[in-house]
Amino acid sequence: MSHFSTVKTQLRKKEHLKQALIDLGYLPQEGENLVRGFRGQTVLAEMTLKMNTGGDIGFRWNKVSKSYELVTDLDLWKQSIPVERFLSQLTQRYAFNTVIETTVQEGFQIAEQKKNLDGSIELVVTRWDS
Repeated sequence: MSHFSTVKTQLRKKEHLKQALIDLGYLPQEGENLVRGFRGQTVLAEMTLKMNTGGDIGFRWNKVSKSYELVTDLDLWKQSIPVERFLSQLTQRYAFNTVIETTVQEGFQIAEQKKNLDGSIELVVTRWDS
């Protein structure tokens, strides 16, 4: 019996997912790797986080929703924050990286960046038109 849980996300760009994980202090491994779970059970994922305690965390591509889904053994979740908070932080960093990329592509520069007490991030961008 599998103990793996799958959590749907709206994370679609691999490079933004990877950068968001790095921003949060993780070392993601790309390529098909095994996510370890209860009693040595494994499942394949395209991006994995090998954990020293508890089960690993993986992200695999869902062809139907065209997004990455988190896969892990929630019974073995030993992170310092609950999985819901982890996904919230990950989604925020993913969105931040998406905004930064789009901003640069549109010719803007970041003039100011501030992290607020509530955890939100405030950006001021500028663009000089000639």
